[in-house]
Amino acid sequence: MDIDFGELTAYQRYKLMASLIVPRPIALVTTLGPTGVVNAAPFSMFNMVGEDPPLVMISVNRQNAQGRLKDTAANILRSGEFVVHLPDESIAAQMHACGEALEPDVSEVAHTGLTLRPSRAVAVPTLVEAPVAFECVLHEKLETESRYVFIGRIQWLTVREGLVDTEKWRVRLQDYHPVGRFGASFYVKTNERYAMSGNEPSETEGKSTAIDEI
Repeated sequence: MDIDFGELTAYQRYKLMASLIVPRPIALVTTLGPTGVVNAAPFSMFNMVGEDPPLVMISVNRQNAQGRLKDTAANILRSGEFVVHLPDESIAAQMHACGEALEPDVSEVAHTGLTLRPSRAVAVPTLVEAPVAFECVLHEKLETESRYVFIGRIQWLTVREGLVDTEKWRVRLQDYHPVGRFGASFYVKTNERYAMSGNEPSETEGKSTAIDEI
């Protein structure tokens, strides 16, 4: 089947792309409103861009269901700061609930029962329950007709205690269970992992690295 994207509506393109480009990692992003309200919202149009400099990107609709600028976009445009959290199975339900439409003066953090602590490098607070949090400043933005694409430069990383071996710089994946987006309200777990023969990461001395610790 061949499909000419030029003949499709924006909604049809979205449905195809969002259902075929899966699974996608999820960024649970906190931002700070002008009155001090902390906004939290999940975005699956998200990924790593590079490590030098350390960059991540999130793509945000310009408008919400009420036709106004999304709180996340408005807050990043104003302050230039945000925190990207990677949700795992333990907070998946709360992450999903953060996608509900609330008024700008209502915090999704309080609404979902999550808790906050001060960040180290930015004014935007960090979610205590998240296993991973990247504190970011706005590095660059791209504007399209429908979206803002924010590229964040990571200033600080906070991870759950015991998740990272800072001597070997390995992540203990046996203790890390992020969820991925599979379209609409469907998600996937990441517990079934396997290595391709001959493609396992190797140490400098040639020994294989266990799949649950890379």
